[in-house]
Amino acid sequence: MRGRSPEDGQHGHVFLGVAHDKHERQTWFVVALTAAMMVAEIIAGAVYGSMALTADGWHMATHAAALAISALAYRFARRHAEDARFSFGTGNLGELAGFASAIILALIALLIAYESAIRLFNPVPIRFNEAMLVAVLGLGVNLLSAWLLSAGGDAAQHDHDHHHGHDHAHAHGQDSNIRAAFAHVAADALTSVLAILALLGGRIYGWTWLDAVIGIVGAVIILRWSYGLIVSSAATLLDTVPDKKLAAEILQALEIGGDRVSDLHLWRLGPGHAGVIASVISDDPQNPDVYKRRLSGIVGLSHMTVEVHRCPGDHP
Repeated sequence: MRGRSPEDGQHGHVFLGVAHDKHERQTWFVVALTAAMMVAEIIAGAVYGSMALTADGWHMATHAAALAISALAYRFARRHAEDARFSFGTGNLGELAGFASAIILALIALLIAYESAIRLFNPVPIRFNEAMLVAVLGLGVNLLSAWLLSAGGDAAQHDHDHHHGHDHAHAHGQDSNIRAAFAHVAADALTSVLAILALLGGRIYGWTWLDAVIGIVGAVIILRWSYGLIVSSAATLLDTVPDKKLAAEILQALEIGGDRVSDLHLWRLGPGHAGVIASVISDDPQNPDVYKRRLSGIVGLSHMTVEVHRCPGDHP
């Protein structure tokens, strides 16, 4: 089905984030980096006997898959942004990808905890120097990936919000897809740091058990990150009100004189985009376009539907 065009007499429904294309490019680059490091760590962990290093490698493997989901979501959303099959565009596809990535992140954490617990009771010899070298290299790749994803994420949105002079726009302007991708590489960086600490402790003090204990600690921290992502992305997928300040601003713009809002639906259409359906009752009802003009100056409000009714008991 073809997309909407101005010739159709319909307004557009493209609600992608301001940095959508940039985020897509960054994510694909990080996928390549993560996949390369994944192979190196899995092989090195098996050869050198480090559970922390092996866990970090498999951790990165699942992260590479999750990051690929994020990248594919960006591509699909861009290619189908004007597809009429999607009533309100594809702006929230990133939220679905972010939710899926958060679930994967939680499963990764549980797997790491399980494998670490097994290794705690069944330790194996570790070649500390070689394993530590690979862990440090992995940390460098993770930090580079995190920088790439953060450089165009919140910073880009902050600039957009600052330009319009509205703080509340940030509340529904966050891109859960890029946040999920960042969380994955941040989790990779965390496990790399923990692997290095475990290897240092084992090499200097002979604490071979530290390798497994730190794996469990890392898993708990990653679970907390994934929980936060699941909550935030699920809220958008369930069409919760994205910003109470924005809702209040809409009410203030519509409720002038004898006009009152009897029903208001506000939801997120994509990063930095919100939609509203409002029912207005009035003893002197105006054309719906009058009320839409009142809302036209509100930043982040990209789709408006207003229906107007005369107050019950009033007669024309």
